[in-house]
Amino acid sequence: MLAFWKKLLSKIWEVAGSVPIRTKILGIVLGGTILLSASVIYQLWQAVTRTMQQELEARGISIARDLAARAVDPLLLNDMYSLHQLILDTQHNNPDVVYAFIQAPDGQVLVHSFEGGFPTGLMESNTVQANEHHHTVLLRTNEGLVWDVAVPIFEGKAGVARTGISTQRAEKIFLSITTQVLLTTLVVFAISLPAAAFLTFILTRPILELVEATRAVTQGDFTRRVRRWAEDEIGDLADAFNAMIAELSRMDELRREREQLRRQLLEKVIATQEDERRRIARELHDSTSQNLTSLIVGLKTLETTCDDPRIHHQASELRAVASQTLGEVHEISMRLRPRLLDDLGLSAALERQVDEWHARHRIPVDLMIHTHDNRLPEEVETAVFRIIQESLTNIARYAEAHSVSILVERRGNAIVAVIEDDGRGFDVDLVKKDRHLGLIGMQERAELLGGTLVIESAPGKGTSIYLSIPLTGGP
Repeated sequence: MLAFWKKLLSKIWEVAGSVPIRTKILGIVLGGTILLSASVIYQLWQAVTRTMQQELEARGISIARDLAARAVDPLLLNDMYSLHQLILDTQHNNPDVVYAFIQAPDGQVLVHSFEGGFPTGLMESNTVQANEHHHTVLLRTNEGLVWDVAVPIFEGKAGVARTGISTQRAEKIFLSITTQVLLTTLVVFAISLPAAAFLTFILTRPILELVEATRAVTQGDFTRRVRRWAEDEIGDLADAFNAMIAELSRMDELRREREQLRRQLLEKVIATQEDERRRIARELHDSTSQNLTSLIVGLKTLETTCDDPRIHHQASELRAVASQTLGEVHEISMRLRPRLLDDLGLSAALERQVDEWHARHRIPVDLMIHTHDNRLPEEVETAVFRIIQESLTNIARYAEAHSVSILVERRGNAIVAVIEDDGRGFDVDLVKKDRHLGLIGMQERAELLGGTLVIESAPGKGTSIYLSIPLTGGP
């Protein structure tokens, strides 16, 4: 049961919390006005009803007592005409009296004011003892509620005087008062509605301006400021908000400066790294490779001209070592900076890279390139090539994949690359927390060119890498 009430209160709070503050304030003001008016009307109804009932009852008793006192002499003289005239005078002088009649001690009706005959059951509806001052009963009749008052005449020895006092006039008075109160309530409501709307505007306008400024700050606009509307708590809040924005703006400028310096440093590091890779690759290709080639040719000549079997065998072994070394130097040179990337562009370099990777690791690679056979900016080609190269290296080291697919295409004014494998996958968040240098390098290369790099993976689900880099120039 307690859980039910907690759930209900939580639901009510949830619904109430979703209502805009303007509606809440209007609801409080108007609801308070309606509740106050309803309370006033109810209390007025209770008080007026109680007072009028008491007044009518007292008036009925007074009229009945007067009728009983004046009926003594006609009863003693058995003057029915005077007695009937007394009944009529009583009804004529008191408009609220709907009927009056005199009963004999034996209960017989001597005179009455009814024109169509005495109503059945009326005589038994109210009885009074001889020693009672009076006896009052509230009757429900065709003409509404009637206070029926019975008063003994001459201690009941001469009979009983009965009068009926209608409540209709009192009800009309009460209805008139209620109508006036309702009209007053409507007037107050009509006045309070614009007053509540104006009050709501005064209270919520600064808050809404704070909300708009907060949203602007969330989007990175630190130039927004809010006005101080009044010398109150909301005004203090506006000043505090402006001070906070000023501090955030200063911190954002420092952050931007640090980020700019970091980007510039990173750009220089990457550019220097690529230049050094290019220089080393050129040295390996132009100098080391040529020297090894000359060494291989010399050993081949020595092997063919020498008749000594031992020297012939050693020359053959040295030539094999030199050939293997030449292949390794060539492979290192290609990894450092493939000349195809500089000479023929991204497509040729990727095709060569994929062929060599497949030859080494025996993992099928499906490569699709759609760049309209146009050369891309050098920094873009380098970034895409390095990111795909690092992805292939990670697949070979960790993925245990059976197949790889690579898509490189131009979409609008951006170059997009998608690298997918069916390997064992990994927890992306956990690897990011470990700050894997390879992934960090890929991310930074993409961000330096204004691009994005998204990695999607899960244990046992393979890995997908989505790269997008905008192109500033046309095709």
